[in-house]
Amino acid sequence: MLKGSPNISTIITDSSCFILLDKIDGLNILKDLYGQVITTPEIAAEYGKRLPQWVNVIAVDNRDLLYTYAEIVDIGEASAIALAQEVSSPSLILDDLKGRKLAEQLQLAYTGTIGVLILARTRGVITQLKPYFEKIKGTDFRIPANFLEILLNKYDK
Repeated sequence: MLKGSPNISTIITDSSCFILLDKIDGLNILKDLYGQVITTPEIAAEYGKRLPQWVNVIAVDNRDLLYTYAEIVDIGEASAIALAQEVSSPSLILDDLKGRKLAEQLQLAYTGTIGVLILARTRGVITQLKPYFEKIKGTDFRIPANFLEILLNKYDK
């Protein structure tokens, strides 16, 4: 479920991952799966709540690059992608299609929140996807229900 390099050491997430995992009572999955997660002040502001202590908020140094990317994607994704170019072995958690396309153009590794949940399931961090997927269906997260069913059939045996 991760596009790009398998040698990931730095996880950078966008606000949609924080927001969705918070809505489905799964925010600690990030901590249990990755240990420490990095985000930017722009994403922290979009999230709108206090982030857990295990989330390290780092500002992008190259503001010109940030603003260049912000012309293509929203400021949160722009900041995550710009930060990924400043850290060692980054992987992004992005749910926005434009953000994913930009990450792919830049050859940055990425996954989405659903990919995080699947990785958590395959690594034993969570025992089942179904309770989380059922909660996702009650949110405004855009994903086809039949796709979630396909994933359940594959990973929740």
